[in-house]
Amino acid sequence: MSSSPAPAHYLRDLARLRRVRDRIDREYAQPLDVDALARGVNMSSGHLSRQFRLAYGESPYSYLMTRRIERAMALLRRGDLSVTEVCFAVGCASLGTFSTRFTELVGVPPSTYKRDAEQATAGIPSCVAKQVTRPIRNREAPVAEPHLS
Repeated sequence: MSSSPAPAHYLRDLARLRRVRDRIDREYAQPLDVDALARGVNMSSGHLSRQFRLAYGESPYSYLMTRRIERAMALLRRGDLSVTEVCFAVGCASLGTFSTRFTELVGVPPSTYKRDAEQATAGIPSCVAKQVTRPIRNREAPVAEPHLS
């Protein structure tokens, strides 16, 4: 016998995982945690985390933070909100955690991104700007090496 899950069970889990991912995409600004997401699809949090990582290559928390950072990037490009306002608008409760994760994914702190974003995307339609400025998933942004002159 094979050690792979039964087809019906596997498909049921995939449907549940898709519902979790869709919920994260819709409710990224709400307080979400793995326990709540798991309860919503009648799975244990451990099983959800393992299966989500297998299906999507990252944990549910990492996926949620990536969605939040993508939205934060769009809000920062608009320029009318402070970094703190953006942090809370996307559902982060800690400015420090938000700034750290933003810097890991984007490569620069949110304040630097906000300052430079207007010039970087000037004249580019917002739908294109969103695509070319999407954070890097499953790997951290390269850190710029300081120039020694």
